[in-house]
Parts: sequence; structure tokens; C-alpha cells
Amino acid sequence: MHIHILGVCGTFMGGLAVLAKAAGHTVTGCDANVYPPMSTQLEAQGIKLIEGFGTEQLGLQPDLYVIGNVVSRGNPLMEEILNRGLPYTSGPQWIGEHILQGKWVLAVAGTHGKTTTSSMLTWILEDAGYDPGFLIGGVPMNFGISARLSGTGKESSFFVIEADEYDTAFFDKRSKFVHYRAKTAILNNLEYDHADIFPDLAAIETQFHHLVRTVPGVGRVIANAREASLQRVIKRGCWSEAEWFGTSGQDGWAMTTHDDDTFDVFFHGEKQGTVNWTLTGEHNRMNALAAIAAARHVGVLPAQAIASLGRFENVKRRMELRGVVNDIAVYDDFAHHPTAIATTVAGLRKKVGKSRILAVLEPRSNTMKLGTMKEALPGSLLDADLVFGYGASGKDALGWDLAEVLVPLGDKGCAFNDLNALVAAIAKSARPGDQILVMSNGGFSGVHQKILDVLAQ
Repeated sequence: MHIHILGVCGTFMGGLAVLAKAAGHTVTGCDANVYPPMSTQLEAQGIKLIEGFGTEQLGLQPDLYVIGNVVSRGNPLMEEILNRGLPYTSGPQWIGEHILQGKWVLAVAGTHGKTTTSSMLTWILEDAGYDPGFLIGGVPMNFGISARLSGTGKESSFFVIEADEYDTAFFDKRSKFVHYRAKTAILNNLEYDHADIFPDLAAIETQFHHLVRTVPGVGRVIANAREASLQRVIKRGCWSEAEWFGTSGQDGWAMTTHDDDTFDVFFHGEKQGTVNWTLTGEHNRMNALAAIAAARHVGVLPAQAIASLGRFENVKRRMELRGVVNDIAVYDDFAHHPTAIATTVAGLRKKVGKSRILAVLEPRSNTMKLGTMKEALPGSLLDADLVFGYGASGKDALGWDLAEVLVPLGDKGCAFNDLNALVAAIAKSARPGDQILVMSNGGFSGVHQKILDVLAQ
């Protein structure tokens, strides 16, 4: 089959392209912005890329057009596909029908931690010899790639997928994860997000319950016991076995923390082992509990999973150290929701003690641009010593005043709309021993390297 992917350079659609190519399909694609690193990764797989959405691409005559959710009505290529009645489908639906069919699907859903938990789970299965396929919205350092059909052995029956609650396509407003038909489903947490498509938390809870409805009776739902929202989701009805993690009693999965690098794992009150690793933060320990529980469902003993986590190398852009200059460290992190920002800063604080943390934030998600959670920003940054906010100018500008929002932080908070001015201010403030934590869900115009370069001068 020849498929032509509209919006191929997104993380999910790019992963889909790699999987489709590995499955033997002819794959071409187009996007508005075709540039490295995704362009080079795809071209290295023999996938032809086209810049823009010109109607001349109809001349490729693919068997099917696969539509990414960046494509909307008014897109010239999409309009012509519709006018001519040509076959098309969404990315999640294509994955569900052509890659996941017949697999034991382990889907990881949640407002936060999907990429990290998916990576942990995939590594546990890999380390145990399961050779899983996977599609993850980041690059696990244990693998160096974000998607593969299966491991080096014979084709695996297991597939781990990061299960996003964002909508599927302009013609399918269900969450992506309803297409995956998970047999093992992790519900990692659930807060209000994606204000551009969901009016309130209750609307997202409904989507999560749609996911629960798709899990078969022989399947298992693994949910965060600390989330009232997930308690409500499960109370709506659950037709599978349910296990809870993060419990405080004798039921489900619990933990006891010795220090930030070591914690004991318990299941129904019985100790399963001790995780020794380099990750920081309570959120990562919760992610680990979920991954251990999910791996157990497919047959990996908790002791094996615990040992595997000791060899887990995290994910790129999750507290990733980008460089050290003059004893000043620069980290990169994907945090962009206030809860994720707070837990990321808290995790670094526990790691570095009294060293100064300079938090650098780009609030660029759709939810942030709408200003839905702007009032929560100052509180999420209280544990930082200095805060540098960046709101891009032009078409990507925020619809609200970032400087005004950061006023509660007093003298330790400042905002910029010029990248060079931002970098100069950070470099001027930094001193040996400082930890510079850059947080954004985008590329942030390569600000990490720019900071390192100026510090080196």
C-alpha cells in the first residue's frame, strides 16, 4: 500500500511513517515545515518529503491519505481530497487498524508523564526479552529512536504506545487513544489541559472513560489512586480488572522512599524490591510504579522490572543535561503545564540542594496561549531562585501579558519577548554553581545552546 501522510513531521505522524515503512508500505509525506531533525530522520528511512500542501501532490496517486491533526478545513490539499472523494483516514485510526491489530497493546494515558512512563515500560519489556514494538512521543535514551515495529528478534506480540487524549483529526473529535484497543491501559493522572478543545475537566474525564470502555474483560486498567478525577472515571464503569498504584495502604502498588535515588516497591503490602536509579522526583517514582504494574500484566515479574529500571536512561528533554560551562549547568525539560513545571523544579531542587535554580520558561502550548492556566504559573515557580519568562512576538505571541502574570514573583521574575535579550539576561545573572532549567514543549529556538555559547564567552 502507498500512503501519503499530511502533517508528517509531527512527532506522532513521523513515528507512524517509520512504522509504516518498516511494515512494508510505500510512504511519502508533506508538511508546512520540513526541516531537521525530523526531516533527516524520515529521509534516512527512504521516505520522500514534500514542503507544503500543494494540490500537485495528488499526482502521487497513493492508495490512502493519512491525515494528521494539524490539518484543518481550508488546507488546499485536504480540500481537493474531499472534493474528489479520495480515500483518507486519521493517523490514530491507521495505526490501530494496520499496526496494532492482533497485538497486545499497552497504552499509557495521562496529563503528565506519558512519554517517560511509556519509555520505562518499553525498556522493562525489552530488558526482559519481549522485543516490544513502540511509538513514543519522545526519544528514550535506551533506544535512541521514538518508534519501531518490533525488536531484533522475531516480530513481537507486544506494542507500547503513548496514548494521547488530544483529538484525532478535524473529522474525528474523539481522543486518539480510543483507536488503540488497549489490553493494558495505564491512567497515569488526569488534570485539566488542552483548553483549545476541552471546555472543562469533566469533558476530559468522559474521554478517559471512552478509553476504559475499550479495554477487554481480560485486560487490565492500572490507575493512579491519588487522582480523584480517575476515581470518578472508574466509578462510571469498568469492565476489566483494575489495579491502583500510589496507594497508602495494603491494596495495590505502594512505595516507601529512602532518598531521591532509592525507593522500595510494595504490592498488596508485600515488598517486591528496591529501585536504585538516577531519576529525581516523586512524579518519576509514580511513573515507575505504573510501569512495573503494567509489565506484570504481561508476565514480567516485579523483581525483574525493578532491576531493569536501575538501567533506565530516561528520555531526551526530560531533565536532560545539555552542557556545563564554568560550573553552570544547563538542563532541558519538556514541562509546560503548571503541575509539571512545579514537579520538575521540585525534583531539581531536591537534587541540587541549596544551589541556585534559574528557571527559563516558554509558555507556548495551546492551553498556555489561551491563558487558561496563567494564574497558576507563579505558584509553580516558587521553588526557583530566578525566573526568566519568554513570550515570542509575532504570530506566536501570547494573548496575555507574561510580565504582568509573573509580578507575584517580585524581583526574581522577569519576562522577555526578544530571544537575544533573554539569553543575555540569563548569562549576566548566572554564576558558578547555578542550575539553569529550561522548560518548553517546543524547540525554544535552540536557546539551550545559545545560553551555553554566551556563558563560554
